[in-house]
Amino acid sequence: MPVFKQASRRHLTLALAGLGLTCALGSVWAQSFPSKQVTLVVPFPPGGGPDVAARVIAEKLAPRLGQPVVVENRPGAGALLGANFVAKAAPDGHTLLLTPNTMAISPHVLAPGAGGGIDVNRDLLPVIAPATTPLVLVASPSLGVSNLKGLLEQARKGGLAYGSPGNGSPMHFAGEMFKRSAAVDMMHVPYRGVAPSLNAALAGEVKLLYTGVGGALQHIKAGKLVPLALTEKARSALLPDVPTATEQGVANVEVNAWYGVFAPAGTPAAVVQRINQEINAVIRLPDVRERLLGAGVEPLGGTPQVLADFMKADTQRYGQLARELGIKAD
Repeated sequence: MPVFKQASRRHLTLALAGLGLTCALGSVWAQSFPSKQVTLVVPFPPGGGPDVAARVIAEKLAPRLGQPVVVENRPGAGALLGANFVAKAAPDGHTLLLTPNTMAISPHVLAPGAGGGIDVNRDLLPVIAPATTPLVLVASPSLGVSNLKGLLEQARKGGLAYGSPGNGSPMHFAGEMFKRSAAVDMMHVPYRGVAPSLNAALAGEVKLLYTGVGGALQHIKAGKLVPLALTEKARSALLPDVPTATEQGVANVEVNAWYGVFAPAGTPAAVVQRINQEINAVIRLPDVRERLLGAGVEPLGGTPQVLADFMKADTQRYGQLARELGIKAD
């Protein structure tokens, strides 16, 4: 037998043996996970949509995994501080990140090295996109407007400001896209998270706010905030009577927020698949679905590739928009 054929067979045998070992290790990882508490890091303060979604999921995920699932808030640097903490954790599935798509935007608007220099596309693995939440422009009742027509009339007189959960958030982009499309000028007032921005709007500190429906829904239903427009392609079942900005004549203001669960890079595929499987099962539970919808969060789910595609699309889109709109952190 020619030497090269013998070598090829040896290489093939070694490759197959290596593949078998990898599969066996993956099976061992899947069977041994989890072996201790699972920490679900939310890179924003308590009280916002991501925090609510994380706590609803964690409550039902714990009994399925047979270990406690604890939500830990690590806010800062537009989700990058929490993301960096998770990226540096042991890649074994016991430390996970639940973040809105702010994480895909922050690298484009913050200074290089912010959040510890994490590369979110290299240092984290997509696991699942458990939910989405539409974004809505709300107004204080004291402003006296109920739609974009009334808002634009006031905005063109000058002196209006709008709030958001922070520089570089999807809500900030929505506000700047609205200003560009409607040809109006409004000052941006950033806050440190969804809950602080909502509190400011409820207190009348800021008369306009771009926010996720998740945090605002109860206040809208109570009449404490007036919904003016959704920044979506279509209306949402969560607020079926609220038209989109496009419907009201202000086009090209289409921004939404998704929530993604990520694991540290290097986490075994079998562990990622187990977490994906269990969270998919959790968000299909009727009571979980009801609680999420009641909080203004729409359950989604699917494969890790769904989240990977979201991440890739938003990384590209917001990089371009940040350059066009000149959005940078203070």
